[in-house]
Amino acid sequence: MRGPLGPVIGKYPSSSDSNGEMGSGNNDIIKHNRKCRDLVFLVIFIAFWIAMIVNSSFAFNQGNPLRLNYGLDYKGNVCGDRHGDRDLRELELRYWSNPNQVYETGVKNSKFQLSNARSICLMDCPIPSEDSLNWVCDYPEGDIRISLDDWIDRNYDYFADLTPELRNTSLQLQGPCYPVIFPSVNVYWTCQFIARASNVSLTHWEQMGGVKVIEDIAIDKSIHKSVNSRSSVLKRYVADVGKAWPVLLVCGGLLPLFLSIIWLLMIRHFVAGMPWVTVIVFNVLMVSVTMFYYLKAGWIGNDAISPIIGEHDPYYRVSAREVNHLHAAAFFMTVLMIVAFLSSIAIVRRILMATSVLKASYVAAKVIGEVQALIIFPVIPYAVLAIFYMFWLSAALHLFSSGSVLQNDCGANCCAYNLKEKRLSCNSCCGYSIHYTSHIAAAILFHLFGCYWATQFFMACSSTVVAGSVASYYWARGATSPEIPFLPVFASMKRLARYSLGSVALGSLIVSSVESVRFILEALRRKLKHVNSMPGSWIGKVMYHTSQGCLRLIGCIIKSVNHNAYIMIAITGKGFVKSSEIATELIMSNILRIGKVNVIGDVILFLGKLCVSLTSALFAFLMLDTHKYKSSHNKITSPLFPVLVCWGFGYIVATLFFGVVEMSIDTIILSFCQDSDEHQGTAQYAPPLLIETLNDENEMQRLMQ
Repeated sequence: MRGPLGPVIGKYPSSSDSNGEMGSGNNDIIKHNRKCRDLVFLVIFIAFWIAMIVNSSFAFNQGNPLRLNYGLDYKGNVCGDRHGDRDLRELELRYWSNPNQVYETGVKNSKFQLSNARSICLMDCPIPSEDSLNWVCDYPEGDIRISLDDWIDRNYDYFADLTPELRNTSLQLQGPCYPVIFPSVNVYWTCQFIARASNVSLTHWEQMGGVKVIEDIAIDKSIHKSVNSRSSVLKRYVADVGKAWPVLLVCGGLLPLFLSIIWLLMIRHFVAGMPWVTVIVFNVLMVSVTMFYYLKAGWIGNDAISPIIGEHDPYYRVSAREVNHLHAAAFFMTVLMIVAFLSSIAIVRRILMATSVLKASYVAAKVIGEVQALIIFPVIPYAVLAIFYMFWLSAALHLFSSGSVLQNDCGANCCAYNLKEKRLSCNSCCGYSIHYTSHIAAAILFHLFGCYWATQFFMACSSTVVAGSVASYYWARGATSPEIPFLPVFASMKRLARYSLGSVALGSLIVSSVESVRFILEALRRKLKHVNSMPGSWIGKVMYHTSQGCLRLIGCIIKSVNHNAYIMIAITGKGFVKSSEIATELIMSNILRIGKVNVIGDVILFLGKLCVSLTSALFAFLMLDTHKYKSSHNKITSPLFPVLVCWGFGYIVATLFFGVVEMSIDTIILSFCQDSDEHQGTAQYAPPLLIETLNDENEMQRLMQ
């Protein structure tokens, strides 16, 4: 058992102090002698930041976000890129010139890959002529002395200017010109063939003596399979986040900032009604966001997303994983909406019974009113996190698109005319691909872990500063001067920066590590399930799911312990481990007092955070539904990822601001428990309303019914 913490926290006033004022020795209650704690972990955190900068520098040097959406041409250039072999900024669509090569990639057991088929970047997808034969020719170079702009104006066709020799190689599907026989549509910046050859174009081709062009459904399926692959979908999702940066700025940054400040002001002046307002608004927002998922999934209305960009035949439809993911999201939101409604009924019943929540909230509101800088303080960690996220997202876009563009070693028996070398080349007809190495995967995982650790660190710093400010108020008996330091928030920030950054780094590292281990195990589970290597016996399955449940439980316990440890760090100045021990023992010895306030109070605060984040998601849907994000260049393939990111950012911002109330309540309660522990069960510093709340035996019995 630990001993009294009087020497740690400071001296207390004697009971003979009839004026109720603090004795001269009480200046040391918070500002007692401290020293730096957990310095090793502060050094580790600094080293981590250096590694993050190095990792991001690699990403900025090697990455090109255009690769996430646009394909490569036959020279290895990225479509839409102005910095390649030639300026392709207007040529964003990837088109496969040789239809027979595309067909070959779709044949069962064929070793020829679509990435090796000859492709070129165009401004729009070619369509067959109604009375003649259209051509798509390679980029003009060598003896073809026309500019790229003239080539575009001529609809990519200079077949009429070719010599008889080059016309003959073109009729053999060896270039430099290729016939447009199949219609195509723009599916996610890729021209997907429609396996219905134009009779007019095919007749002209045969009359000119062209080789046989194979007409088969495989020509459609091959491109569709490539466009719809898991890696392609993931890249498009990441690219969507980059394109939607104005939406992230407004709905993930500014809007939750405004809503969170409004909520803090309302809790300051309208404590009694906030639980009711929160529950009602939460349910309305759940229904609204779910309806938007229904709209985009096509379950109601006519506003479903389409993988086809631009005008097209309304009777031609293309399936896409993005649509299936929205269906799954809509179903998941439906389940959450039902659970939310049923949970709200139970919460309302508890609100009617739990007057202790309101009393504790009144005390917290009084603290916020007295220490008014608490309302403004979260803007500081908010600004730091905003700068960090802008840097992190930019680096993530480059990291996900990094890799080396190399020519494939396909060993294919194919030939293509090289205008620059003026000869038919059969040795270098293979296409280009982006090659990823294992260190890129490791860099991505490190980048994701870095984001989570940094987020936890800054939020922990915010919580510790708030706890230190509120503790100053409590241990000074609510006096505004002189025992509370001038601007207590900044005094608490100074103590954190000077003594406790290492402890905060340790706490945030523990949470991040546990969550990362759980994420890795879940990824391994999915991979093993995919290859049918999961434990076959019921014992193996039980052990696996039990281990997953234990990890989740450990994660929740660690988060709770960390939350209270930060409070004791702010009060006592001890290291993370010692503070966790003190906080845990205080909680266990006062579990009934703390539980009756925290259970309902934490639920209401959690619903408040969800209200802010759901509002961010709702406005993100509205912004993404404008013409800007439906046009060709800025088209968002699916609102799913941008909305989820706005939802996550909104929740983080709300956590920063709602943490003021949450940490105020928890700090006051833990300080009350410590106060009672030090004074034989009778708190000497607590406000009368708090004493009445936490010592009300009748209400405690009613809440436990």
